[in-house]
Amino acid sequence: MTNYLLFSSTVLIWGTTWIAIALQIGPVPVLVSVFYRFAAAALILVGALILTRRMKVPPLRQQPFILAQALCLFCCNFLCFYYAAAYVPSGLISVVFSLATIFNAINARIFFGDRVSPRTLLAAMLGATGLVLLFGPDIFVAFNPDSWKGIGLSALGTMFFSLGNMASRRNSAAGISPVTANAWGMSYGALTLLGLVLITATPVVMPPDITYLGALLYLSVVGSVVGFTTYLMLVSRIGSQKAAYATVLFPVVALTLSSIYEDYRWTAISVAGLLLTLAGNVVMFVRLPIRAKAIGAEPGRA
Repeated sequence: MTNYLLFSSTVLIWGTTWIAIALQIGPVPVLVSVFYRFAAAALILVGALILTRRMKVPPLRQQPFILAQALCLFCCNFLCFYYAAAYVPSGLISVVFSLATIFNAINARIFFGDRVSPRTLLAAMLGATGLVLLFGPDIFVAFNPDSWKGIGLSALGTMFFSLGNMASRRNSAAGISPVTANAWGMSYGALTLLGLVLITATPVVMPPDITYLGALLYLSVVGSVVGFTTYLMLVSRIGSQKAAYATVLFPVVALTLSSIYEDYRWTAISVAGLLLTLAGNVVMFVRLPIRAKAIGAEPGRA
């Protein structure tokens, strides 16, 4: 029951954060917006842990791995997603992000020796075909360079997210709880972003209006503190590949909101593309009980 609650919470939270990201694109530079988000999230989470006397200091030997998680999950990936939101609708970014299931399978093979099955290759083919249908009219017909930029940045952000999953998996195995890793990770991420703001001399623009502030509050508290905690708890309980299955449902929520607030227009081709991309993710996880039983598969493992 706990796993279902964590899963549904992650889907609802992260399915709605994409539109909030889009609301922050504008007069405030991306670097500053991402810094605001994780600085606020770090202050809230660290403050809550200190007040409840749950703040722990991981051993020094574990700090480099927490830093790796921080750079991938609370810095580099969101820089990519925020920049991508300036080029393509937020709902389409979520579709690219849903391919995290495939990224995770490949990276789990590289870092942990997990087997890459034929279903992973089939899922990758379906997902790639779906993306071609979704973005094809802009890329191959209208030759819109913005779509290329949006896809590339979204894919790079998804790769960083997947690498962060691998770091989180390693940290959980080392006995570091997701809440502790998040508190330190968000702090490291915010400090890194602040350093980038100073090094690049990026102007620090104050939040311009109530819409921006509302989006910032939602992304900091719900999207970051609650969302990442529930997701990484899911990773520690059921593994990175199964936890990433939540990303399959993000586009349904995100594209619905994008249709309402960003005037995203559905076509027969875009619907087919979305269905193929989602099908690619579903293929990653559908397993026949008979086959699993026949090979003595451990329940709950992909």
